[in-house]
Amino acid sequence: MMKAWLSYLPGWALMVVLSLLAMAISSLVVIGNKQPLEASALVVVLGIIFRNAWKLPSNCVSGVKAAEKLLVLGIVLMGFGLNYHKVFGESRDILTLILTTMLVGFFSILLLSRWTRLPEKLGMLLAVGTCICGGTAIALVAPLIKAKEEETSYSVAVIALWGVVAVLLYPAIGKAIGATDHDFGLFAGSAIHSTPQVVGAGLIFSPEAGKLATAVKLVRNCLMAPMALLIALWYTRKMTSGESSSIPFYKAFPWFLFAYFLTSWLGTQGYVTKGQFETYLEPAGKFLILVGMAGVGLNTDLGSLRRVGYMPLVVGMIGAAIVAAVAITIIYWLR
Repeated sequence: MMKAWLSYLPGWALMVVLSLLAMAISSLVVIGNKQPLEASALVVVLGIIFRNAWKLPSNCVSGVKAAEKLLVLGIVLMGFGLNYHKVFGESRDILTLILTTMLVGFFSILLLSRWTRLPEKLGMLLAVGTCICGGTAIALVAPLIKAKEEETSYSVAVIALWGVVAVLLYPAIGKAIGATDHDFGLFAGSAIHSTPQVVGAGLIFSPEAGKLATAVKLVRNCLMAPMALLIALWYTRKMTSGESSSIPFYKAFPWFLFAYFLTSWLGTQGYVTKGQFETYLEPAGKFLILVGMAGVGLNTDLGSLRRVGYMPLVVGMIGAAIVAAVAITIIYWLR
């Protein structure tokens, strides 16, 4: 265990360097009283440039792939600033938003994949990656449906690309149209693919949007296990041979949710004061999330995207647009 954690350190060090560089560049570019270059978006771009302009050092690979561990810790710390009652007081609306976007997006992408004649399993992986939890959902579902290794890597690459586009594009659009913190938090949490991308986009828009987006996304993550069960049952019925597959449901559940809900409860109950949160916990949480966003950029291999071909990219783009449109429609209806 200790050896595994030590192997992460070079990659994490690289991510920290990129994060500090992004913060420095962001602080230098000031127009009026605003910083037009958000560090969270900039660090993703820096990570992509580094990964694709130079070869990622071999001793950094394991740490970069484990970037989500740091991001999860940052999310748990940010939980101290979440008003527990405010978010879960509207849980019915949040569940309506999540379930509608997931179901419409999932079946739309499956139909698009069939219409464009993509391999069935590739279409399934694109659907779960778009609607549930990006690469994590793909990694869970791929062995359950016996997907080929190239189908798994292709779908992860497509989802990563459009997730990064969402991080960079959606906050700018939201600010341009005057979206509220609340509405954008709901939108980001239900329409963007993976947890790091959701948190990054929310914080780029505003701290309040980031908190709500994170909470919505973590509720959405809880649906991975039920979705995996349904997909496994569907695939089992299609199997003609007698082979069976064990379902690692423990991998589907995001166990750090318990820690996040605990910290949010402690903050709501006043065990951690607002001053303590803003002075110590919030800066630490934001920095860890920023470091995790560097991992998002460093994990984006544009070369693998070129090998995918254009059709899965088109299906992924249309699927992401459908999910975004459904999320906007439901949020408007809830208002």
